[in-house]
Parts: sequence; structure tokens; C-alpha cells
Amino acid sequence: MMPKLKTLISVALMFACALVVSSCATPAGVRKINPRAAYQDTVANPLNDAVLSDDTKVVLDRFDLYRKFKSSPAAAIADLHAKALCDGRRDILYALAEISYLYGEDLHESFLPGSRKAAPDYFLLSAVYAYIYILGDMREPPPAAYDHRFRTACDLYNFSLWRSLSNGNGGRLVLPEGPRALPVGNLFITLNKSQLPSAVTDFDELLPSYKYAVRGFIVRNRTPGMGLPLIGLKKNTKDAFMAVQAIPVTAFLRMEGGLPELTAGTATASLELFSAYDDAEVSVNNHVIPLQTDTTTPTAYILEHESLIWDYGMKAFLGKLAAAPNKLYLMQPYQPGRIPVVFVHGTMSSPVWWTEMWNTLRADPELRRTYQFWFFMYNSNALVSLSAADLRDSLRKEIALLDPDKKDPALEQMVVVGHSQGGLLANLTAVSTGDRLLRSLTDKDIDSLDISDEQKALLRRALIVEPLPFVKRVVYISTPHRGSFRSSLWIRKIAQKIISLPSNIVTFPLNAYSFLKDDVKNMFGDRIPVTSLDSMSPGNPVMKELANIPLAQGVKGNSIIAVKNPEDPKEQWNDGVVEYSSAHLDGLESEFIVHSGHSCQGHPLTIEEVRRILIEHAVSAGAIPNP
Repeated sequence: MMPKLKTLISVALMFACALVVSSCATPAGVRKINPRAAYQDTVANPLNDAVLSDDTKVVLDRFDLYRKFKSSPAAAIADLHAKALCDGRRDILYALAEISYLYGEDLHESFLPGSRKAAPDYFLLSAVYAYIYILGDMREPPPAAYDHRFRTACDLYNFSLWRSLSNGNGGRLVLPEGPRALPVGNLFITLNKSQLPSAVTDFDELLPSYKYAVRGFIVRNRTPGMGLPLIGLKKNTKDAFMAVQAIPVTAFLRMEGGLPELTAGTATASLELFSAYDDAEVSVNNHVIPLQTDTTTPTAYILEHESLIWDYGMKAFLGKLAAAPNKLYLMQPYQPGRIPVVFVHGTMSSPVWWTEMWNTLRADPELRRTYQFWFFMYNSNALVSLSAADLRDSLRKEIALLDPDKKDPALEQMVVVGHSQGGLLANLTAVSTGDRLLRSLTDKDIDSLDISDEQKALLRRALIVEPLPFVKRVVYISTPHRGSFRSSLWIRKIAQKIISLPSNIVTFPLNAYSFLKDDVKNMFGDRIPVTSLDSMSPGNPVMKELANIPLAQGVKGNSIIAVKNPEDPKEQWNDGVVEYSSAHLDGLESEFIVHSGHSCQGHPLTIEEVRRILIEHAVSAGAIPNP
């Protein structure tokens, strides 16, 4: 080929390449993206995308450290730390928090044992930098609430605490005490449990709530702030029903000293533990800092590891397992000054049915400051009057144990919330029956019965009721005050055949059976009334009489009634188990209709109504100001 032709072909090829290049993207420019991608691009950081934010890139580029961080992260961190010692700009601290966290992630993912061992130190360093960025006393003012770096720095602090403490075997949390050598200095850490209730200062293990996804709850209640939310595991005592007690705790690392002290090895820090049952906050440099809490995850953890409780209610009702004793359980440590709310479950049920309500109410800041939540657990196959007697005894015993000198007025403002049969038990804590219940069965007073003193004592305990002086409000939910149409005679006969009852439950009514009125015997089909279904049968004279007895003076009542098909005529309203006419009581402070089936305690409108009632009660008790 001729040289001149070769030259022409080369020029043509170069021109063609230039045309192709000019039709492609320029080395720098823009491209269109959707809103979700635009937001992600704006907030991308080491936590959500494993990349540095634009804000940190600005700082690294300012000191020509961007390329150095990519090739030698530890050296870049040391260099930027040195810059921060003599440069008062606060954004350097933010950049140090990000690059320390990102490098800690790289070390943690490394296959080299030495690298993985160093990862917690860089995570702790990230937490220290984030703390000083947010709260440190520096020439520049702290970041404003409108600065997105403020929230990200809080998250870096919280997650860095988790990762820095996960240095035990298998990633177990280890709470440090003593000196901790960091890549740019030394930090002496002390452990402070003084803010915890005295009953829960020691734990068998602490687990990070961040580590767990929650299922089975509508909402996961978390409050924003600084600190690491934890699950405090504590083995229950031998008399507790559940083997595991999980308490929500928050860890907060408080720094004393800044970067110069850290570099010189004289900086100290206090790792402080707080109960999430409190409305926890800390004060740092005249700033009030809310603590991040998670109250749902510890509850979910219990339910994950206590499989028995899910079917306890049904199996215990049928007598298919050894029932736990009827007992009051405090699901949080007793705290003086807080009003008890006692939940009482229904037939074939257990406290697990209250978890959605408890989870929501406990997360409300006003309620959390004012109330403490307890549960009464009982075998729901016994006669209502016997279970109610156990409830009253349990409450008396607990109040006497917690406040023997009557120094806590909050205990005198107790609220009892009962669902279905539990509402009947709640009612029997707040009425004065005299001998009306006994006469409804026998038409005689107790002294006229030809029975032993021991048998009379049993009857008095079950059927001659005086109100508990510390119960000031009862809340009925789907409660069959006049019996349930599901407790028909044939159902009760089947129940008596399949339910295995303890001997003491069978003996009690048998002792008094000969004294029952003839119409009562006919109503029970000449069978001994021994189960809760007998108690809740339509037309039961005890239920009829109890429904006509008003609450004791000074006690307020509220009713939440489920109606399955509100479009039906009112006389046909029911929830599938209880008719409206049975659940309705005159003379209560309020009645609320929720469109639901019988098990409505987890319905959001039921929960919201209970919240309203509790706020009203707290106002009337003088515990909170009228909103």
C-alpha cells in the first residue's frame, strides 16, 4: 500500500474515532435518576451503602487524603486525626467517624485474624469521633438539627458502640472496664450501672437489639436518640412461669476529654447502662440528650424462646399439662410512684394475648412515666368465682410485699383491665356483693347452711366479696357480664367430659351442691357446675346478680365492646362469643364500640381507647396535668 494511502486511511480512522467519542458520555456530566435513587445518592454513607458520604469526601480532598484513604486507610486516619488536633473545624470529626467505621467494616470482613481483631478498635474510634462531633466543646457550634450529618453521626455512634463491644467469642458483647488501646491513643473506660433499678443491676447476658429483626408485631417501638439499645437477659427466679426475663436497656458511652486527651492517653469514658422502662435522657455539656430505646425486641425475644406460652392457655384449660399456679407476674421491675395496670386474660388464653397492647402502651412516653404493667395468669377452666378469689389474694399479697408501710400512693390507684372472662375477674375486685351471690344460688345466708366451718370459709372466699381498696378503675373488654351464648348446655356437657380438673376445683362446688335451689340444678342439667363455662352460661344466677351490683364507691369503670357486624340491628349485635346485651353495663364512665371479633385486645382502636382511659385516670389521680 502506498504511503500516501496509508496516511489517508489513518486520518479517516482518527476522524471516525473522534466522532464515536463525541457521541458518548463526557468524562464529567449528569444523568437522570428517579426520586428514590436521588434520595439514596444524597444520604449514602458507610451505614446504608458502605461508601463515604460527599461531606466526608470534601474533607479528605481538602487535605489531599482521598486517594491515600483508598490505598492506606490507617495512615489516612492518623493523618486526618493529626489535622483535627490543630484545626477547629467540626466537619473533620464527622469525616473521621465515617472513615473509621468504613475501615472497621473492611477489617471485620477480612480473612486475616489480625485484621478482624483490630476491627472493634476502629469502631470504638468511630464512636469517639461521632461523640465529639455532636457534643464536643469546640470553636465551631454543634451541628444543627437541619444538618443531615447530625442524625447520621448519632447512628454512627450507636452502631459503632455495638460493633466495638462485639469482641467476645462468637461476637458476644463484652462490656469493657479498664484501658483500651486505640490506633491514635488510649481510652480508660469504666462501667456504670447506677442508673438501673436495683433489681436488675446484673444480667446473665446483654444482646444488641440491632442484631434482631422482629416479627409478629404491627409496630416495633423505638425512640430516637443516642445510645445502644440492648436486651438484658436475666434468668427468672424459680417461682416465675417463664424461664427467661428480657429487659430493655440502653448503653451510653460518655466521654471525658477531647482529641488532645485521647492522643495523650489521658482521656476517660464511662459506659452507662439505663433501663428503657424509664423516660431516659442524659445531660452532656448542658445539652439534654435523649437515649435511643427499643422496648419491642426484648418482648419478641421472650416470645421466641418461650414456645410453651403460645398454647399454654388451651392446654391448661383442657388439663393437658401441669398448670402454673394462678399468680401475678410483674413484667418489669417494680418502680415506686407508678400506677399498676393489671392485665387479666380470658378463657383458654394467656398473657401472650396482651403483647400488642402492652407493646404499644409501654412505648407511649406519658404512660411509660406514669404506669407499670403487670399480668395475672390463671388456669381459666375453673369457676370464675374461684379464679377471682385467687386474683384478689395475689393483688393483696403483692401490694403488702411491695409497700408494707403504705408509702407509695401510686399503688392505691390500681387499674385492672380484663378481657372476656378476665373482665369478670376484674369486676370481682371492685364490688361489694354481701351475700347476694350466695343467695342467688341457695336462697339462704351462709350461717343457715349446714356445712363445716372450712366449707363456709371456701364459700365466703368465693362468693362474699369486698372490694380491694387499692383498685380504683376497672376496664372491661368483650366481657360476658350476663353469660355467653357459646356456653350452652351441650357445650358445657362436652367440656366437663374432656376437661381434667384438679380435685380441689371439683370438691368445692360438690360440697355445696345439695344446697342449690332447684331451678339452679335444673339450669345446669343436674350436673355439678365446676367449670368456667358453667359460670358463664346464659342465665347463670351468679352472673345475673353480679351484673346488677354497681362498682364500689370511688371506683370507675369503662367498657370496650366488640361488635362483629355493626350493620346488624342493635339487638343482634355480638362479637361471635358475647352478645352486646350481655357485655353492656349501665352506670359506667364510658362505653366504646370496636368493630371486631371477640379477641379485640390487639385491635388498634381498642388499644387507643385503653390509652385514652389511662390518660384520663392519670389526670384524675393527679399523676399528670390535664392535657
